[in-house]
Amino acid sequence: MIRTQIYLPKDLYQEVAFTAEREKKTRAAVIREALGKGLIKKGSKKNAGSVLLEIAAMAEKLKTKGPSNLSTSIDKYLYEDD
Repeated sequence: MIRTQIYLPKDLYQEVAFTAEREKKTRAAVIREALGKGLIKKGSKKNAGSVLLEIAAMAEKLKTKGPSNLSTSIDKYLYEDD
């Protein structure tokens, strides 16, 4: 591990200390966990599959339906102009 020093506002320091005491961990462990989770969340980007699943969930929620012949006429819907 690499040692580093940071400055925390008093209220944030107290929150870290309370969390560490409650979870019976060191303050450093609490900070490492929080940083790790925060950086993963911040850096996570959606891939095409997850976006398509979100769109499908929205369509299901809104009770929308596509054309009944979509699977057999996919090329028509994708490439032909209206």
